[in-house]
Amino acid sequence: MLSIIIPTYNEEKTLPALLRSIKEQDFDDYEIIVADNQSTDSTRKIAERSGARVVEGGLPGAGRNLGAKAAKGEKLLFLDADVVLPHPRFFSNTMREFDRRAYDIATCKIIPLSEKRADRLFHWVYNHYSTKMKRVFPHAPGFCIFARRHIHEKIKGFDEDIKLAEDHDYTQRAVQHGNFGFLSEHIPVSVRRFDKEGRVKIAIKYIFCDIYMFFFGSVKNDIFKYRFGYHEDEE
Repeated sequence: MLSIIIPTYNEEKTLPALLRSIKEQDFDDYEIIVADNQSTDSTRKIAERSGARVVEGGLPGAGRNLGAKAAKGEKLLFLDADVVLPHPRFFSNTMREFDRRAYDIATCKIIPLSEKRADRLFHWVYNHYSTKMKRVFPHAPGFCIFARRHIHEKIKGFDEDIKLAEDHDYTQRAVQHGNFGFLSEHIPVSVRRFDKEGRVKIAIKYIFCDIYMFFFGSVKNDIFKYRFGYHEDEE
């Protein structure tokens, strides 16, 4: 079984599209677990109506860990609420390739849910960088990480003390115990954080975060001021 784990906080606008894309899959050996960080909107009701199991969550790393703790499957898939599966064969294709290549942890290349050239260029650069660096400085974004349960448990899940890039830290610890790679599928991702914070600001933040991690290790202070979730009064 594939356990799909989605950390949420006030995601009533984005979660329905993801849940619909999951329901449209031609692969049905899965469960959906929504780890919710006390949303004040209808996120929980939307998840429950879709048949998902809702558990208490927290910040992204804690939410993913709590979701994994509640999961029944031997394969885990961590998704963010604002991604959308690209087509009905996504699960069957990725599960087949995941097993065929004997991956223990894997991710997909990404494409933006945007027609802007700047967004497409940014994501192309990220894909190129992350695939070239996979053996030296592996990256897997938290909005799409496949992992086998025994690897997740071996590394004791996500480090909940990390303020930013806990997903990359997770990957870098996981590759010490298993086989990591990129699957052939691409996954569409939201650009709402780009729209909110600005593309140049986001690019600079991610570049400096990578430099910081490379030289000093995990980011356990709030220098990059990451915030989980979206609020109407902040948009």
